[in-house]
Amino acid sequence: MVKGALGCSDSQSLIYQFGVIVPEIELTILMPCLNEAKTLGRCIAKAHEAIQREHLSAEIIVADNGSTDGSRAIAEGAGARVVLVTQRGYGSALLAGIASARGKFIIMADSDDSYDLTEISPYLEKLREGYDLVMGNRFKGTISAGAMPFSHRYLGTPVLTMLSRIFFETPCGDVNCGMRGFRKDAIENLQLRSLGMEFASEMLVKSSIFGLRITEIPTNLSPDGRNTRPHLRTWRDGWRHLRFMLLYSPRWLFLYPGFLLMLLGTLVAVWLLPRTRYIGGVGFDVNTLVYSAMMIFVGYQAVTFAIFTKIFAITAGFLPRDERFDRLFRIVTLETGLVSGLTLVILGVSLSLFAVLHWRNTGFGPLDPTQTLRLVMPGVVCFTLGIQTCFSSFFLSVLGMGKR
Repeated sequence: MVKGALGCSDSQSLIYQFGVIVPEIELTILMPCLNEAKTLGRCIAKAHEAIQREHLSAEIIVADNGSTDGSRAIAEGAGARVVLVTQRGYGSALLAGIASARGKFIIMADSDDSYDLTEISPYLEKLREGYDLVMGNRFKGTISAGAMPFSHRYLGTPVLTMLSRIFFETPCGDVNCGMRGFRKDAIENLQLRSLGMEFASEMLVKSSIFGLRITEIPTNLSPDGRNTRPHLRTWRDGWRHLRFMLLYSPRWLFLYPGFLLMLLGTLVAVWLLPRTRYIGGVGFDVNTLVYSAMMIFVGYQAVTFAIFTKIFAITAGFLPRDERFDRLFRIVTLETGLVSGLTLVILGVSLSLFAVLHWRNTGFGPLDPTQTLRLVMPGVVCFTLGIQTCFSSFFLSVLGMGKR
């Protein structure tokens, strides 16, 4: 069988692209690149070897992110198609490469020769079986000596993987593996946006949230062949991954901490309202009561932020529709929110009037703050929460317009 430059047989079907007849391609091998002259040629050669061995209809794309060491010329000379990406960032390079890919499936890997591109068959087999995303798992494969720093192997990646499982129920054991395969149309439909290293987390997280079929396979990791400093910055990029996960999970960022603060603040307030309490030799009085009120306010605000964020994310397409959320908002309307808020305001005003009557009974003279704060604080809390509820109800109604 005679092969063309792209590994396509003469009988391969043809499609039109930009007015030109081109071979229909099953697979795109995509490599982001930034000054990888030492290893890029070897990576492309391995990709060619796999294409020829498996008789694949495939192309090789190098998404060059502004290399100045001749990487572009090396890629072109080795038979890869170069996509120039002016905006810096790992995610930027991959997004441009994915947009330019002509393959139905895409297998991506770094250009530093840390992943063996001759071993793409297991990824392609899973994609052909119908999986949308095939993740590599370095912990189930072989991690060669010196291939992964101690902090990445035993702290960063395990922690981020654990959080992704807790926050998003992702089914994989290695959230940061740089070699993975996916269906182009499925990933493009996710509308990924991250431009930095956190792109890897966004792909997996959104794939899980939107119900894509995901699996993983053991993947070997070798020391990269660079003679320059790695592009990955441990603490900066680790924080970017963590920040993305928190921003994409309103429950864990706002809702659960908010409920916990409200519950703790309420319990402390109820405990202190009758009288001063002692634990051992330490007395807790109205000063602690003030802080308990603050905890209630901050917790309530965090809960409302969780709801705001959820509605905005669904409206903007960042998160899928949530039927439980829809059912809740058929009950919790602007009107019910206003009624609840006004009820709290009236209760707060009533409690405040009771405190004023107590003051009048003393002739409007000096008061003992340890007693009066116990009268004033419940009214202040109810009044403030009521006002917040009314304003939040209006804001939720505005957000809900776009959702509807």
